[in-house]
Amino acid sequence: MTNAIQLTKDRARILIEALPYIQRFQGKTIVIKYGGNAMVDEALKSSFARDVVLMKLVGMNPVVVHGGGPQIGKVLERIGKKSEFVQGMRVTDRETMDVVEMVLGGLVNKEIVNLINQHGGKAVGLTGKDGGLIRARKMVLTKKAEDEKFPSEIIDIGHVGEVQGIDPRVVSLLDSGAFIPVIAPIGVGEDGETYNINADVVAGKLSITLQAEKLILLTNTSGVLDKESKVITGLSVKQVNDLIADGTISGGMLPKVNYALDAVLSGVRSAHIIDGRIEHAVLLEVFTNEGVGTLIRA
Repeated sequence: MTNAIQLTKDRARILIEALPYIQRFQGKTIVIKYGGNAMVDEALKSSFARDVVLMKLVGMNPVVVHGGGPQIGKVLERIGKKSEFVQGMRVTDRETMDVVEMVLGGLVNKEIVNLINQHGGKAVGLTGKDGGLIRARKMVLTKKAEDEKFPSEIIDIGHVGEVQGIDPRVVSLLDSGAFIPVIAPIGVGEDGETYNINADVVAGKLSITLQAEKLILLTNTSGVLDKESKVITGLSVKQVNDLIADGTISGGMLPKVNYALDAVLSGVRSAHIIDGRIEHAVLLEVFTNEGVGTLIRA
């Protein structure tokens, strides 16, 4: 009996702890970049879907932007096409772009939509082509010449794009109803060409355009780590810049931190880099005092 009473008290405490967050974020938009382990582990996929459904039910407006790099790689491998990367970007010729569009806009997007709907939500899948959501331009990479006397070399990586602009009307229309937008990071250029865009970039730019309350980036790490590999739970912009300057933030974490900085400096209230390997990571970050990652504020 004692254990049952304690369990009941623990559940009540959790609900009470969540209440002020539910009140504070009611009607607010939260953009979530969904990727990494959370997209491939069955338990994590299910917990993410339930998190998003609960957020919508208590009055928040979650907007999901997803990646799908490993899934694209597997399909390319099956058809005998080798993946090539330059400066971390997948070289995307026309045939590869067809695969990217099929995997991101079709297989992956519809799986996420279906999973959210199975848990009681009303998800709608989109790509950046729908409603003119994401306008893109071709990304151009450069390689510095070994001899500074010569100009830098321009590298053509094909149908890889940058965000030129976002028209949020289709997302706002869905948000105003009971729907949850699920967006594949594919954009279209003025020339009508289709472009593959980094999902972190799309999530960040979309959060700015929507003036979201939060940008949440799910990762395969615990968050931003200090030099002793301990998670830093809260950071200001100045603290982030100091950590970049002294080399504490580097490598693969640096681009994510820069996307987060861009968002909070452009009006998003907070950005979160969280551990997507933890079940219900999104709910724990939004509804609890401790969270499961790093929060960045202006």
